[in-house]
Amino acid sequence: MLRANYARYILEFKSPARTSREVMSQKETFFIKVWDDDSPEVFGLGECALFRGLSCDDRSDYEAKLRAVCESPDLFGKEELSDFPSILFGLETAMLDLRNGGHRIVFPGNWSAGLSEIQINGLVWMGSIEEMSCRLAEKTAAGFRCVKFKVGGADFDQELALLERIRAEYSPDLLEIRIDANGAFSADEALGKIERLSKLEIHSIEQPIRQGQIERMREICRCSPIPVALDEELIGINDPEEKYKLLSAVKPAYIILKPALCGGFSGASEWISVGELLDVGWWVTSALESNVGLNAIAQWVSGYSPAMPQGLGTGQLYVNNIASPVFQTGEVLKYDINKHWIIPELSWQ
Repeated sequence: MLRANYARYILEFKSPARTSREVMSQKETFFIKVWDDDSPEVFGLGECALFRGLSCDDRSDYEAKLRAVCESPDLFGKEELSDFPSILFGLETAMLDLRNGGHRIVFPGNWSAGLSEIQINGLVWMGSIEEMSCRLAEKTAAGFRCVKFKVGGADFDQELALLERIRAEYSPDLLEIRIDANGAFSADEALGKIERLSKLEIHSIEQPIRQGQIERMREICRCSPIPVALDEELIGINDPEEKYKLLSAVKPAYIILKPALCGGFSGASEWISVGELLDVGWWVTSALESNVGLNAIAQWVSGYSPAMPQGLGTGQLYVNNIASPVFQTGEVLKYDINKHWIIPELSWQ
């Protein structure tokens, strides 16, 4: 008989992480463990990566749903957990891990065998102009050729001046610049700001305005001189027809997929399929998961052999991340088959 339980875990940031929405010093997450009564020592482990304030399943009955899943894990799947994407993400991971022997191998392939690597973008968090400039220097020194800047936390003119200085030093051939506004621009000012940014040969801009303003987002995508990527806009849309309706109406250049926020691996795969029908590009980012979730996402996306850098550089954010074979060297994410997972003592429910 299949059994399951869960445990709450608080990840501690090495330094406060700032977006246009909030400043984070901690990140709450939940782990789910699945095993069979016949072999209790073999278990699958997944991460239900709830993102407070952003996930559509940030609701008061979250743990009640998680307990219900643990009581009958084989009765829950994509349809039953459509409103709880982070739980679906964790359950899918744990079940696949168990099926593959309980060694944290979720999607077996060259990456989990240590035979390939995933190029990732460097991430420069919001901060003062001096802080952001120092963070960029660290990324370029480490060898990153693609860097994403989170903007909207400082005065826009100052942020623009910083980006102008960066572009003067690094040509597009040397450094690809991505911008993530996290919805910080107002609907009225977004195109004006994007126009000013466009002179810097920016690769793309994520979620320039707050999600839910579909008509305005469609207009921005149509008129923007910088390719627009939808991120938060995808959250809570779980029906394939609704996915098609959104992308065909808005016509973004890209979609940014976070499996814990957009329907687990099954839901994210649907977004990719819909995007391919409409010639919409994509890449995957983590949603501040621990190494448990990051490992699963990396194994999954490696199966697509992605050509562009992915947003999977969050494994070094925490002082108490789960020790694992997942590691970052320069601008690539790799898996060291000679290292082992070390799962800490957890309070399983």
